[in-house]
Amino acid sequence: MSSYKAPTRDTRFIINDVLKLEGYGHLPGFANASPDIVDAVIEEAGRFAAEVIAPLNASGDAEGCTRAADGSVTTPQGFKAAHAAFREAGWGTLSAPEEFGGQGMPHVLGFVIEEYMSAANQAFAMYPGLTNGAVSALLAKGSPELQAKYLPRMVSNEWLGTMNLTEPQCGTDLGLIRTKAEPQADGSFAVTGTKIFISAGEHDLTDNIIHLVLARLPDAPAGTKGISLFVVPKFLVGDDGSLGARNAVSCGAIEHKMGIHGNATCVMNYDGATGWLVGEENKGLAAMFIMMNAARLGVGIQGLAQAEAAYQNGAAYARDRRQGRALTGPAEPQQSADPLIVHPDVRRMLMDAKAFTEGMRALALWCGLLVDVAHQAAEESERDAADDLVGLLTPVIKGYGTDRGFATAVDMQQIWGGHGYIVENGMEQFVRDARIAMIYEGANGVQAMDLVGRKLALKGGRAIQAFFALVDAECAAAKGNETLVDVATRIEKANGELKAATMWFLQNAMANPNNAGAGATPYMHLTGVVALGLMWLRMAKAASEALASGASDTAFYEAKLTTARYFAERYTPDAGALRRKIEAGAEALMALPAEAFETA
Repeated sequence: MSSYKAPTRDTRFIINDVLKLEGYGHLPGFANASPDIVDAVIEEAGRFAAEVIAPLNASGDAEGCTRAADGSVTTPQGFKAAHAAFREAGWGTLSAPEEFGGQGMPHVLGFVIEEYMSAANQAFAMYPGLTNGAVSALLAKGSPELQAKYLPRMVSNEWLGTMNLTEPQCGTDLGLIRTKAEPQADGSFAVTGTKIFISAGEHDLTDNIIHLVLARLPDAPAGTKGISLFVVPKFLVGDDGSLGARNAVSCGAIEHKMGIHGNATCVMNYDGATGWLVGEENKGLAAMFIMMNAARLGVGIQGLAQAEAAYQNGAAYARDRRQGRALTGPAEPQQSADPLIVHPDVRRMLMDAKAFTEGMRALALWCGLLVDVAHQAAEESERDAADDLVGLLTPVIKGYGTDRGFATAVDMQQIWGGHGYIVENGMEQFVRDARIAMIYEGANGVQAMDLVGRKLALKGGRAIQAFFALVDAECAAAKGNETLVDVATRIEKANGELKAATMWFLQNAMANPNNAGAGATPYMHLTGVVALGLMWLRMAKAASEALASGASDTAFYEAKLTTARYFAERYTPDAGALRRKIEAGAEALMALPAEAFETA
């Protein structure tokens, strides 16, 4: 049976020593985020995740969700009580606006909660997690009437929300959507169509479920320019907030899937269901992208979360399991064999995992802080600069974060050997649950193309140029510290590879767009290496300063410096290989005719 303990010490280090959250007290929402309150939130969230949510992970996976003949869905045993405890504790309200019942705390703290809950039990965490995105969309595009009717109960998690995009004939290409919305005399719309792969589409955790649904008006233009967004509740809501009649929306089936069995992934049927327009007609995709971008950051955090949970169990097994002898001679001669952790290849997998999880945690939390700055900073230039970086980093956190998260889960399963393949030990569930994060909310190839095809050129390349300058400046400054000079030099070189790859795209992608498509995933991974490198440089700097000031927790800070050196030595060399893959272009990749891929 697997176990989980929230990495609260590492989180506090990033929040307090690296991001220095206390220095943002001038921003709205940060006044209440004093160091003692932040530390208390981190510790209590970690306890809740480990003690309330994590024990339901394996049992929820084994039991799954069940659909009755009437279309109702029952979640695994314990989920409903756990969600009630989650709601009563106010975890879903942490970063939500105070005007709708939220606590108005910084988004960066919300990211901490997302990691802990997803690591403890990803299937459970998806229920309230999706609601956060729905709230974001309604906050940005919903009318005051819609906001007043739905947001207070969604913020409180009394009602949960979903996003309904995918249909049997379209996933990534949303221009193929067929779901229709017919205007009604009272200003509502009758929504008809079928949606698939709808996470948390039906369940028993709350009395109502608020669906955000993409659909077409009768006279809508073809393609993505003719998509509108509608709020379609499971139960109609009266003006006084009371629940009325059941809406014409139902769960037609639960998908049988590889992982996240505790989350109800549904086929949803809309049979003239009553809905209300969110935002402007035919501009629903822009409204939905607000929700999708929030979800993409959340999915990136899921990649980190599964990697962290798997790493904890892989490391524990490597310390306890005895197999063979150290290559340099018996490490514990009095024992019949040495623990696995003495073997260099086991150490390689553990150090890869440690370098990724701690680096990705720092990157995700930095991005959370940038979200806060983008929303709250007084100066428009500061808000714009933060928003540029959030836009650039979102596909990287989602794509690179979940690619590496899955690879980490696989490595940790490998440490367990044959025992990792056995269900009751829990390692194979980490692998299965981590796999979906590479697929949903835009498959990772789509994230790579978003990065290369949209984000690089946006606003004249302002975001990527700012990122280059930031990395170069911090590397140059770090070279003044003898402890950091090697790490800084290697990260600076990796940044140079990223600059060169970017220039190659500028020179070669316009003439042949396939060059951009062929190099997009390597470019996303290259950006991920540099972004994590920047985080490790910052963490090494903070650790060095702590040691110089006489901090008592020397083992923690020295481990940070060692892991930073490991990342610089073992991760950054990939930058050159990734650049060469990009510069290979698309010729050989696209040369074979389709018939050449026939196997029979």
